Amino acid sequence: MVDLSRRAVVALLGAGLAGTAISWPRLTGRDIPGRGDDALTVALFGTQQDAVARQALVDGFQRKHPDVAVRIVPIQGQDWGEYFAKILTMIAAGTPPDVVTVATEGTQLFASRLAHPIDEYVQRDAAEMQEYFDDVHPALIESFMYKGSLFQMPDNFNAANVFYNTGALERSGMERPRDDWSVDDFFALSRAMKSGSEGRFLPYFWTNRLWGGVVPWLYINNTSFLTEEKASGGDWFWSRFYPDQEPRGGGFLWEHADALNDRTVESFAVLQRMVAEGLAANPAQGGGNELVALFSSGQVGMTPAGGFWVQGLSEAGVANDDYDVIFFPKMASQRHQFGAGGYAIMETSKRKDEAWEWLKYCVSYEGMSIAHTKPDSSIPRRSLNTELYGAGLGPAHWEVFYDTLDKFPDTAPMPAPPQQAAVESALTKNVVGAITNGPGGVRRGLEIMQRDLEIALGGR
Repeated sequence: MVDLSRRAVVALLGAGLAGTAISWPRLTGRDIPGRGDDALTVALFGTQQDAVARQALVDGFQRKHPDVAVRIVPIQGQDWGEYFAKILTMIAAGTPPDVVTVATEGTQLFASRLAHPIDEYVQRDAAEMQEYFDDVHPALIESFMYKGSLFQMPDNFNAANVFYNTGALERSGMERPRDDWSVDDFFALSRAMKSGSEGRFLPYFWTNRLWGGVVPWLYINNTSFLTEEKASGGDWFWSRFYPDQEPRGGGFLWEHADALNDRTVESFAVLQRMVAEGLAANPAQGGGNELVALFSSGQVGMTPAGGFWVQGLSEAGVANDDYDVIFFPKMASQRHQFGAGGYAIMETSKRKDEAWEWLKYCVSYEGMSIAHTKPDSSIPRRSLNTELYGAGLGPAHWEVFYDTLDKFPDTAPMPAPPQQAAVESALTKNVVGAITNGPGGVRRGLEIMQRDLEIALGGR
């Protein structure tokens, strides 16, 4: 058991979230689960409304475990960094949750400092868990391994694909691109969309962030802004649950900056050319609320998004046939990026056995069916993903969401080391400068990015 004092948590905040504008988060009454209450406490990144929506999941769990009380605690924040900081504050306050929802952005931060590995539980209940792993692509599992141990099981994921406006495609006079289209094809379609549209139309709109920002353009060129290695270990898992596949190792390691390699420079030059030609706007910071409005009104031709967008577009009044989805184009490769989410057990929890039962139920077919009743995220279980997206709501080529994993076996999670918040800050603050200062500005911008990334990674 790890005893985390306030001083230790401050140190963790500095190590994991350095480089961002983090102040000690102020908790509200809703953020604090209470002292001495006999319940399994599950922290959720979301609002009280999100917590209420999880009640059906709690009810389903308690039908199987009537002796385990469960409390869902919503933790509100502007982004994952603020959410993680509030979790750390709860630990320092002596009211830590037992289980936390964690996305790819925080997996290695939690795995390296705060979460409990679930290796012993997975091996103990291997016969029961085999059905789940048989239904889930191994790349999703691999994204939750860290230095040979498994820390989470995915219950949602989203790969970055290209959503396109079918009206803009029709006006361009071109056909839907082939699955293996190239970057040259992308430019040709963008130019045709622009010439076939009027007003403030943008062929390509993107946001400056880790998921769906510059990273897809790096991955399709078989590169990144950090070096990518695999940790040793993990054979205990792969040999048992995926015996017919090549072992994937003990999880990803992103320990060194690599912003100046030739392929990274090349990918940034592609983005610089898009902006210079007026085919893409300077990338915006933040989330996708503005983007939904622009896309639904026909002002955007293409944009990176994932299965989570289907429900959002439906709620915005966008008809199924007003848009479709396709893979990112090909450069040196056609590798894609994804992000996933799942529950992690806190090392400080005194209810680890009960917490494991919660994790196990949430990834069961019943649990996932209760948690995901709408197409608001791609589902790790192939069977359930097919049921959800094949039910008639969404784009014609909805199979793209899971085919991104099946057709491109090297598709991988976005780079998210334990210092993810600082790394993302070092990336995003230098993207605009690298692509807007002319062709020569790309390398100069990446030189600054390389320096900032080295600082974010602790001088490595």
